[in-house]
Amino acid sequence: MKLLVTGATGKLGTLVVEALLRQVPASDIAVSVRDPQKAGHWRELGVDVRYGNFNDEASLVSAFAGIDRLLFISTDDLFNRVSQHKAAIRAARAANVGFIAYTSAPNAAASKLALAKDHRETEAAIRESGIPYAILRNNWYLENEAGTFHAVMNGAPWVSASGTGKVGWATRRDFADAAVSVLTGQGHENKIYELSGQPRTQEELAAIFAEAMQRDVQVVPIDDEAYAGVLKQAGLPEAAIPMFVSIQQNIREGELDIASDDLERLLGRPATPLGEAIRQLLG
Repeated sequence: MKLLVTGATGKLGTLVVEALLRQVPASDIAVSVRDPQKAGHWRELGVDVRYGNFNDEASLVSAFAGIDRLLFISTDDLFNRVSQHKAAIRAARAANVGFIAYTSAPNAAASKLALAKDHRETEAAIRESGIPYAILRNNWYLENEAGTFHAVMNGAPWVSASGTGKVGWATRRDFADAAVSVLTGQGHENKIYELSGQPRTQEELAAIFAEAMQRDVQVVPIDDEAYAGVLKQAGLPEAAIPMFVSIQQNIREGELDIASDDLERLLGRPATPLGEAIRQLLG
């Protein structure tokens, strides 16, 4: 059985391929990447490295040829993502891919998250393709908070614009391992998984951080305007700032407060404790 991972040189894709190599022979693994030279380390381990560009549908048809099960990691092109995703789905159908696992957004079917619309359209296109699928609705990577963690370690205050809204943080590695469980397992056809850690507020995350790092931490609430200023100071492109501010608004409204045991069921173990993960991240 041949398995393929898109975006295999990205942060999530790298962890997925590493986990696959611990479970299946390298000869059973293929990756689709825009720049095969950047995947030379996978080729050296025996992985089948293929060229695939989400802006070039024909390249995806070639990349997906002979693939039984595909892990389709959503692209990071916020302006062209839907057209790219639909091209990948058409390519998978043309290549007779037998199963698609897709990394989506939390509660994508009904969420008000700014990012959810693209995922909602992609989920619909996958269903309409007729290819058996699993939708992996990843909540929030703990690593997304690395900027805050490092800032606090360097003496900055812990600022938050998300109020008492809760987020289902989990490690990127746990999300990767869950994806591998679906890609290599059976009985996942036409299933939707809400993959989330225990929902927590920023105050609760800060307390976990304080205990893990043995530091006194106090969360300083700020409004959206001040949060936009923090993002600008951190170097985020101005065009992207409104979207990130809207995510804080969505968190306050409960859009990431999703209680589910799907992640731990797919992992077959408890999710990595956040304190442990924070220590590893900052180690």
